[in-house]
Amino acid sequence: MKSVLSGRKIVLGISGGIAAYKATYIVRLLVKAGAVVKVIMTPSARDFVTPLTLSTLSKNPVLSHFTNEEDENDLWNNHVELGLWADLLLIAPATANTMSKMVNGAIDNLLLATYCSAKCPVYFAPAMDLDMYKHPSTQANFEKLTSYGNIMIPAGDGELASGLSGKGRLAEPHEIIEFIEQDIQSKLPLSGKACLITAGPTYEAIDPVRFIGNHSSGKMGASIAIELANQGAQVQLIMGPSAVSTEHHLINRVDVKTAQQMYDAVHKIVHEVDVAIFSAAVSDYRPLNPVDQKIKKKSETLSIELVKNPDILASVGVMKNKPFLVGFALETENEMEHAFAKAEKKQTDLLVLNSMRDKGAGFGVDTNKITIIDKDKNIFRFETKLKTEVAKDIVNEIIKRIL
Repeated sequence: MKSVLSGRKIVLGISGGIAAYKATYIVRLLVKAGAVVKVIMTPSARDFVTPLTLSTLSKNPVLSHFTNEEDENDLWNNHVELGLWADLLLIAPATANTMSKMVNGAIDNLLLATYCSAKCPVYFAPAMDLDMYKHPSTQANFEKLTSYGNIMIPAGDGELASGLSGKGRLAEPHEIIEFIEQDIQSKLPLSGKACLITAGPTYEAIDPVRFIGNHSSGKMGASIAIELANQGAQVQLIMGPSAVSTEHHLINRVDVKTAQQMYDAVHKIVHEVDVAIFSAAVSDYRPLNPVDQKIKKKSETLSIELVKNPDILASVGVMKNKPFLVGFALETENEMEHAFAKAEKKQTDLLVLNSMRDKGAGFGVDTNKITIIDKDKNIFRFETKLKTEVAKDIVNEIIKRIL
C-alpha cells in the first residue's frame, strides 16, 4: 500500500550516540515507504555507524562535513540547498548535545547548519540515558524546540546502554515512521473526510461472452481517488471492469461489473460519506433478457430489447441529506447546454464536463481537458493536462467548497 511518505524528500540527521545504529533501520523503512533519503551525520555519529552502510541503504552519498576533507578541491556541501530540498527533516537520534545546539543556534557542523536553513517540518527523536533525559535543562530544551515549531517524537521506556532502565530510549524505527505518517496524515486538508467515487465502465451481459459497454479505462476516476487519498481522505472506490492500479492505504476498492451492482454498492455506503463523485461511464441501458448460452449466428440481423439502468447520480441527487455531489458529463455536441441541463437535473454541487471533440480528452488516453460548473452556474475552464494533474484540479475545487 502506498505510504504518505512515498515520493517525499527526506533528510535524516544522525547525531553521535549509541542509538545511531538504529538509523540504519530508519533509512531502510523510509526507502521502503517510497521516500528519497539523504543522510547527514555529525562527525561523532561516524564513530557509531559507518557512512558506507547508510549510503548503501539510502542509495545516496552520506554527508558529514561542509566539504570532503580528503579532497581540498572538493565542492562545498551546501546546507542551504539541502534545507530547501527536503520535504521534511528527521533528526534521529537527537542527543542532548545536538538538541542544546539546536536551541541556541550553535552551528558547528553540517547537520546543524542544515537544520537552521530548513524550510520544512522538522522532527526530532531524543535518545539519551534516563538521568540526562530527566535533567531540567533537557526538559527545557524539549519545550523550546517544540515552541520553535519542531515536532518531538517521544522517547520510549526500556533498557538503556548504561544498563539502567527507564525513559530515554530512542523510539523504535517503525514507531518513528508511524509517528511521522500519522502526523502528516492528520494535517492533510481532507483528513477525517470520507469520500466515495465511482470509476470505469459497466458491462451489461447480452450472453455469457458478449456485453454492452464502453471504452472507459477508469484512469480519470482512479487518479481522482488517489489524489483524494493523498489529501487525507478515506476513499471508497467503486470500480467497474478496469485493470488500472489504485494501490493506496486510504483507498478501499470495490470491484463491480454492472450498473445495478454499482448502484447497490453506492447506496450501501453513500449515506456515510462527506463527498460523492460519480466519474464512472455507466451504461444507460441493459438487455432486458440476457441469455444463458452463447447466441449463435443464424440470421442477418439480431434485435435485443433494452431497458434503462438506474440513474445512480440522480438517485443520490434527490437524497434529503446528500453528500457534496460531483457529477461528470462526457458530451459530443452542444456541450455547455447539455452540461447545464444535467447539473440542474441531477442537483450536483460541481459538474465536470469534457468533450470528445477536444484533443487529448476522452477515453483511454492519459490526458483530459475539463470545464467545471458549480451549483451557482459559475464556469471554470482548464487546459489539457495529464489526468493526474486534472485530478488535482478537481480535488482542489472540492476542497475550496467543503472546508
